[in-house]
Amino acid sequence: MDPFGAVARWQSRLVSKPGFQRWASRFPLTRRMARKDGEKLFDLVAGFVYSQTLYACVELEILAKLSDAPMSSQALALKCGLDPKKMDALCNAATSIGLLARRKDGRFALARLGAAALGVPGLTDMIRHHDILYRDMADPVALLREDVETELAAFWPYVLGQGAQAADAGVVSRYSDLMAQSQAIVADETLRYVNLANSKTLMDVGGGTGAFVREVQKAHPDLNLIVFDLPDVVSGVDHFDVIGGSFLDPLPQTADTISLIRVLYDHADVTIDRLLENVFAALPQGGHLIISEPMSGGDTPVRATDAYFSFYTMAMRTGQVRAQSEIAEKLEQIGFDRIQTPKSHRPYVTSVVLARKPDFKSTV
Repeated sequence: MDPFGAVARWQSRLVSKPGFQRWASRFPLTRRMARKDGEKLFDLVAGFVYSQTLYACVELEILAKLSDAPMSSQALALKCGLDPKKMDALCNAATSIGLLARRKDGRFALARLGAAALGVPGLTDMIRHHDILYRDMADPVALLREDVETELAAFWPYVLGQGAQAADAGVVSRYSDLMAQSQAIVADETLRYVNLANSKTLMDVGGGTGAFVREVQKAHPDLNLIVFDLPDVVSGVDHFDVIGGSFLDPLPQTADTISLIRVLYDHADVTIDRLLENVFAALPQGGHLIISEPMSGGDTPVRATDAYFSFYTMAMRTGQVRAQSEIAEKLEQIGFDRIQTPKSHRPYVTSVVLARKPDFKSTV
């Protein structure tokens, strides 16, 4: 018998009773906890409205308009073509969630969070992109049951195995631009955990338009860099060696280090198993693999990945977030060794798994 489990069940039954909630909200030793729980539950209910407030500020370029100087809601309304009362309501809503700050003279200015939203590369475009996800999640139960056609599944057609010829060129371009804009912060986080001092050539598989290797080049200007992706995707890549192809086919044996940046979580297990086997075959003995993407917290779920990215990939219909331990187990089964799963400082940006193809000569 698990005494801690029994206590937890008793506590849950007690807290779930309306009578206890009324008592707890009045009793001096528990009313602070009850108030915090109530606020958290309300935030969960109201979260969509908060995100739509952010979306409205981005779509109307409120944050950008306030980047130089504070403005009144009337002046913003005139610039945005809105009724002044509606603009005042939007600005107050944005202030309540920390995007704006209201001055004593009534004008609105950027708060630290609003300024940060402008400073993160690609964030405003990602916010605009979320209207697709929100429509897909209008009926989350239908999404879980796969009873609804999702827009994200159409937005990312390349992951359905259609190949570059079947994917609309405009969609491919939009995907590449969207991912490239946020790649700088992902690269910065990834390179915290990676030592490329002994690498000569890095091939970024699924590298898109070369956004990751551009960031790598800044830190390692002498490293030979290759971008591998679908022919239509790499056709516009400049300044780097490019190889067009599908990673479901054998990969070129041209690099001692291969990176997979935000690739695995786009795909089902059967696809990534084949990809990882191809990576293992392509690497020389002693070659290194870098995997970087949002990952599940495993036994300790993480809100950014186990909630947000889990449903995002579900709407894509092909991928899923995986824990570092799950990816590490796959790598070990394929034959990789020296597998590392460093703790991420910013799991909402990315997490990293590192591995090496054994140097069989050294074990003889």
